[in-house]
Order: sequence, then C-alpha cells, then structure tokens
Amino acid sequence: MNYPYVTEFRQSLVEWFNVEKRDLPWRHTTDPYKIWVSEVMLQQTRVDTVIPYYNRFMESFPTLELLAEAPQEYLLKHWEGLGYYSRARNLQAGVREVLENYGGIVPDNRHEISTLKGVGPYTAGAILSIAYNKPEHAVDGNVMRVLSRVLTIHDDIAVPKTKKVFEAAVEELIDPENASSFNQGLMELGALICTPTSPKCLLCPVREYCTAYNEGEPEKLPIKSKKVKMKYITYDVLVCQDDEGRFLLEQRTAEGLLANLWQFPMLEHGKDSIDTFFNDYAMNVQSQEDLLTFKHVFSHLTWHINSYFMKCNSAVKGEWLTREQIELLPMPVPMLKIWREIKS
Repeated sequence: MNYPYVTEFRQSLVEWFNVEKRDLPWRHTTDPYKIWVSEVMLQQTRVDTVIPYYNRFMESFPTLELLAEAPQEYLLKHWEGLGYYSRARNLQAGVREVLENYGGIVPDNRHEISTLKGVGPYTAGAILSIAYNKPEHAVDGNVMRVLSRVLTIHDDIAVPKTKKVFEAAVEELIDPENASSFNQGLMELGALICTPTSPKCLLCPVREYCTAYNEGEPEKLPIKSKKVKMKYITYDVLVCQDDEGRFLLEQRTAEGLLANLWQFPMLEHGKDSIDTFFNDYAMNVQSQEDLLTFKHVFSHLTWHINSYFMKCNSAVKGEWLTREQIELLPMPVPMLKIWREIKS
C-alpha cells in the first residue's frame, strides 16, 4: 500500500475518537463477553435501538455462565424485536463453547476465537481489538466506506472478496499501541462523519490525509453494485380466540427465518386455503373482523400482512394459550404488532 500518511492518520483518528466518542454503555468495559454481546447486537441494528436491549440483556445475563444456562425461549424473549434471531442462538452456543473448551475465558487470539459459533472475521477482530487491544482488523460497512475514500479504493464492496482488500489495509494502518481506539475510531468516523451521503468533510479529523476529499469527490466512493431484487409475499394472519379466551399459536420450525419463534397462524395468500385450515382444526368461525394491514421488510424479503380477529369454538388440535402465557413467549415483530392491537 503506497500511502504516505500512515502515522498522521493514526494519530489524528485516535485523538479525535478519544475526545469525541459517543457515551455508549459497552464503552465502559473491556470485558470481552460484554463487548461480544454488544457487537452481535449491533449487527444490522442501529445503535439507539440496541442501547436499551443491551442494558436489559446485561441485567439478566451479566456473565457467560448465566447466558449459557438460560432456556432458549427466555433468551429469545430478551431478543424480541431486535430481529435476526439466529444471532442470539449463535451467541449462546458460542458462550457455551467458551465454557466447555476455554475455561470460561474468551480467547484472545484470532485462531481460537474464530472457531466459536457465530464469530466471523469482523466480530473476532472487534472483540480482540476492543477488549484485548490486539492490533487485529475489524472491517464492517463503516470501515470500508471510510477507507475507500481515504485510500481511493475502487473495488466493489458488494463483492465478498473485496473485504480482504480492506482487511489488509487495516493491518497496515492500525495503531499497534492503540488498536482499540483506532478500530472504534474508524467505525465512529463512518457512523458520524464519513456518512454514505453528504459526508461532513469539514468536521473530519483526517480530511487532509483523505485522497477522495483532496480530489473533491468523496461521495463517489465506495463503489457498490445494486442489491438483488426484493421478494414479496402476502400473508393472511388469523388471530383465533376460543370460548375460554385463549388464542391459537404456532411455533415456527427450528431452522430458517425467525426459527423457533411463536406466531399466530399465517397462510400465504392465494396459496393456502383458509377453509382448509379451519377444516384441519375442526373449528367453526363464530365472528370475524379485520385487524391490521401492513408490511414488514426484511433485508431480502417483504411481507404484506392482512390480519383478522376471529371468535372460534374450542379445538383439541393446536396450542391454545392464555394472554399471560403469550406474554412470556418470544414473537417476531409483525406478531407483536398484531398482539398489541389485540390488547389495546
């Protein structure tokens, strides 16, 4: 890498971060377990959304041991609303591996920590650099955006192998004495200053060492090809209440999207027959009214949901649960939205 400002870039970035960094709860600790939890929560989720979840999570699971011992439904209830629930399951599996294989101490080297369930190159580098101050790369979208501009890297960041380019760049740039502040500084710079659109270049502590800024076109970088097309599915969600005030719920399968979460019956519109559903359960509908119609957007998929409230006779088949029982179950965000409407 032919970049003449390595020392100046390091010093300016670290000094800026140490003064301007946001006051976030996980920045008050170097406990690798707590850093691990924060990094997993922050994947695909905004910082302001994560803060209350992190604080509640730490109240219930302040140690590796308590998380490892927790029933999965109790864990998922704490994750309810954050989405990407496989993150929580992988975190618990990884914590159990630490207890079984490393005596309860999170490994302090990339080889061992990368063997843990759910710990990829970014998470490994974040834990190692932030908790242990090891000079290890931790490359996320913010880091790629910052360095693509600072170093004028034109590789397409939507191509998986491009991340290797940025990992190599971080390895050459990182401050070996202040790895924690350096990596967090890159992330913070991308979140607050070097934003995707309208970057605040005049406030940037490293602008004089940024080649894209000096060339006058920072917003042309990074290069990112278009995403794949979104898939759309319409569902009819049936909120069935029996004569005893109980509700019919289903648990999703153990694999795939929203695995193991609980939901009201969902029928794909135009594919699954409502009549067939009620025949299967040997139920009769006594009354029906429309509830909410809305859409829920995942990263690759959009659900269009039409929900209905139905008074039905009791059925032997299925899980019929009281309001109190439902409150204890982990449910995906669309179901929570419908449930809140029912309770209101």
